[in-house]
Amino acid sequence: MTELSLVVLAHNEQRHIVDCLHTLQWGDELLVVDDFSTDDTPSLAQECGARVVQHKLANFADQRDHALAAAQGRWVFFVDADERATPALAAEIRQVIQHDSPVGWWVPRRNIIMGRWMRGAGWSPDFQLRLMRRDLAHYDPQHPVHELVLFPDGSQIGHLENPLTHYNYDRLSTFIAKQDRYATLEAQARWRQGLRTRPHNLVLQPLREFRRRYVSLKGYQDGALGLLLCLLLAYYDGVAWWRLWRLTRAAGPAS
Repeated sequence: MTELSLVVLAHNEQRHIVDCLHTLQWGDELLVVDDFSTDDTPSLAQECGARVVQHKLANFADQRDHALAAAQGRWVFFVDADERATPALAAEIRQVIQHDSPVGWWVPRRNIIMGRWMRGAGWSPDFQLRLMRRDLAHYDPQHPVHELVLFPDGSQIGHLENPLTHYNYDRLSTFIAKQDRYATLEAQARWRQGLRTRPHNLVLQPLREFRRRYVSLKGYQDGALGLLLCLLLAYYDGVAWWRLWRLTRAAGPAS
């Protein structure tokens, strides 16, 4: 039985895919689930020894579930194309999967934004649940953006010590474009959860998000860039509530 599958979700990632896969040569299977890239991502991945499976992206939760089904390993470790694994992290993962429990592991992540390691606002350590027993894990369809892994009740989840390095955003325009897409997806997720926008949400929720990021999570440690990013994250939280209100109006009073 294949013990460990290292899995990368990709779409037009020719800039990152080779460097990413070069840090993932320590698993038993290297799998890239490609959202029908129009660049050289699939061929570059194959040249690096990866098995490439193409599947149209509906949302990230669905794509990760498809990857779990396609993988052959008893354990799956997810890595994004703009992330890099270290030898220390590889050794730690190889050690913990020798045991049946915990069945999932949170991985700390260090975010590099516009060339800077961000220390506050939740950017570091930015824990992601990426290592999991394939037969016990699936993704909550109610969380299509910030994916939530579900395990059987009573499952034990652990925390790894060695981080992934995430080369997150190299331009402010990229950050803004992604937050705008996330705001739309978040509005749709809130709609499915039965949430509806009240007038105070448009003001109070962004203020709460800014306070959480900048004060509680110490975004002030990152100076002017930290302040700007916290303001933008708060703004796009407000945009998500506004787009939820528009969804409600479009649905009419029967909603």
